[in-house]
Amino acid sequence: MTVTDEPRVVTAPGDTAWARQAVRLRAVRVGDAEELTALCLGNREYLRPWEPVREASYFTVEGQRANVHDLVRAHAAGEMWPGVILEDGEIAGRITLNNILRGPLQSCFVGYWVAQDRAGRGVATEAVRQALDLAFGELGLHRVEAFTRVDNDRSQRVLARNGFTAVGVARRHIHVDGRWHDERLFERLAPWDDGYALHPPAQGEYSQGVCRSR
Repeated sequence: MTVTDEPRVVTAPGDTAWARQAVRLRAVRVGDAEELTALCLGNREYLRPWEPVREASYFTVEGQRANVHDLVRAHAAGEMWPGVILEDGEIAGRITLNNILRGPLQSCFVGYWVAQDRAGRGVATEAVRQALDLAFGELGLHRVEAFTRVDNDRSQRVLARNGFTAVGVARRHIHVDGRWHDERLFERLAPWDDGYALHPPAQGEYSQGVCRSR
């Protein structure tokens, strides 16, 4: 996989609001383990209603280091793109393009979370926008999907702002916070989709930020 490990900034031309907000994505690194541990511990209760049950070891530096090692291996195998969301150079959350499928599907799922003290400021919206640019550009994917709990209005607004369309509801789809929950499925097709092409246009024909227009 040719995905760069360097931070990236992707902004639509003239979109000064996003340009002022220093949000970047980069692939997760093993060296992030300590910062991720602090972030996960500090947001443990905040994320509890939305995240699967985690072992106590997940909230330790050793646990995070082991988790990141697994993510890095999956990234190298082309199975996912595991990233961190940076705001002003600090890790503000996680975003991942999961379950990358090639062949006739060319798709993935996006999952993300932002720390409580960074929420409500557009960080997640911008992070998803940049992840879409990566998915549809450098990774050459045709479709990105996302699931949210039906009562997660904030996450659904993030997806709507990024051009996702609700497809339907999967009943009893995820077990979190002690029970099964229904989830709403969203989809987003590549801006270059014409109903025929399996791959995006030749390099140089795809422009950054174009995914905001669809």
